[in-house]
Amino acid sequence: MARTVILHIAGEDPVLADIDQEPQPGDMFIKVTNMRKRDGKDVPYLAPGVQSVIFPWWRITFIEIMPSEEDRGSVIDFFRT
Repeated sequence: MARTVILHIAGEDPVLADIDQEPQPGDMFIKVTNMRKRDGKDVPYLAPGVQSVIFPWWRITFIEIMPSEEDRGSVIDFFRT
């Protein structure tokens, strides 16, 4: 099952993407699918019709792994009163 992540690429705005499995310590790259801006629009530097992108780790600053829909019920969101 694909998980949604926020991918922080060096020198670029963060983008949303899907990954099939979480990265492992020995991986040399990360493969993502369904890459899009955070507002859902197309990423301008990708050609039309691109299905997946492979990034080497030196381009990635960090990755935020979002909870799945079934996990979302058990996540406590912080809020201000």
